[in-house]
Amino acid sequence: MTPVERQNLTGERDNSDRVRDRTIRRTAGPPDRFDTRDALANAAAQARERNLEDVLIVDVDAHHYETESWSEIVEYIEEPVIRHLAQSGGVSKLIGASSLIPTQIGNQDIAGRVVRYAKRSTEDVGDAGQRDVEIIRRAMEMMSIDYQIVFPTPMLNLGMHPVAEVEVAVARAYARWLIERVLPVDPRIKTMLYLPFNDPQACERMVAEFAGAEGVVGFMVTSVRYRQVHDKSFMRLYAAIQETGMPLGFHAAFNWQERAMEQLNRFLSVHALGFPFYNMIHLTNWVINGLPERFPKLDVMWIEAGLAWIPFLMQRLDDEYMMRSSEAPLLTRLPSEYMRDMYYTSQPMENTANHDALRVTLEMINARERLLYSSDYPHWDFDLPSKIWDLAFLDEQSRRNILGLTAGQLFGLESGPRRGAEAVSTRA
Repeated sequence: MTPVERQNLTGERDNSDRVRDRTIRRTAGPPDRFDTRDALANAAAQARERNLEDVLIVDVDAHHYETESWSEIVEYIEEPVIRHLAQSGGVSKLIGASSLIPTQIGNQDIAGRVVRYAKRSTEDVGDAGQRDVEIIRRAMEMMSIDYQIVFPTPMLNLGMHPVAEVEVAVARAYARWLIERVLPVDPRIKTMLYLPFNDPQACERMVAEFAGAEGVVGFMVTSVRYRQVHDKSFMRLYAAIQETGMPLGFHAAFNWQERAMEQLNRFLSVHALGFPFYNMIHLTNWVINGLPERFPKLDVMWIEAGLAWIPFLMQRLDDEYMMRSSEAPLLTRLPSEYMRDMYYTSQPMENTANHDALRVTLEMINARERLLYSSDYPHWDFDLPSKIWDLAFLDEQSRRNILGLTAGQLFGLESGPRRGAEAVSTRA
């Protein structure tokens, strides 16, 4: 693969094609250390070439690795026995994992070829302050991001923990840590707060307690779980979120231990099917059970499942509904019409040689008003803003809407770009 091909796929810099960002004056770090600014040098070059500094860009789905700050987070666990389990660790300390968060089988780093997975812990932030904040800032600056909504990574699997009290304890600890130590440091960093969905009453308490916290712009449920979203135990929760005026997001992930996925023998296959799998189930239950009619002012968002599955599901549900509408008595419109009122994040936007297929997909989901740019950085398949900006079939207003204006309106963010000299992360 040539350096240009690699740049177009990931925005990361190949060692044979080093591009120095003119806005950041610093000397190169030690060769054995990872630095986000070096990894994303091509991303900065792409942003300059497209003048994206003049475009409001809101990254609606990015991540950090909360387990890198696990020693801080566990201090916030309120239940003493669970806090002791988190701090003692046992075998988990030997493998560098959390003792409370389920792990996934997978091959995210492609057997070590995506080097930032193994080297992230070597990144030096010096005296810049809170480590998560500084690393997030570096990525935002290099990708020309104005606001970034940050989600956890290992906790995407937390919904599969067999003990609901553990999910509640970790979710509350993470929320308090994020609200006290991360979000107040930089107003450009936001979150949709993780809800411990296995305990509806605990979710209600979190909405009541944290809805007004600085930097919290919505709430998020991880999709890898077996709770029915239409169960009556969640109705008070949805009503409470609707009352806040904030959106509710369902964040996809994969699960190779899922019985259906156990038939697959390659991570490629699991990754392709796993992310849309759970969101398709939850969205189907959401629509067919009439939740859009019961909570018409609740904005619902589907995160990190790609886009190709949405037209498929629209067509399947419409066809079945027209033959069996008596089984969905609350609906007053076609399922696809409710789906067009929902929000979808863009990543991973499927690469296809048939641009007409992508164009029709964006038309079907009302992308001009409902699609939200997301990078998913630092995960291996992240998308840069240029992936949206370079779509020739979109007019400029649609590109601007997708990259930031729609999200700015949804989350109540300031409409102007917030980058500048004061936001640039520098080192001598």
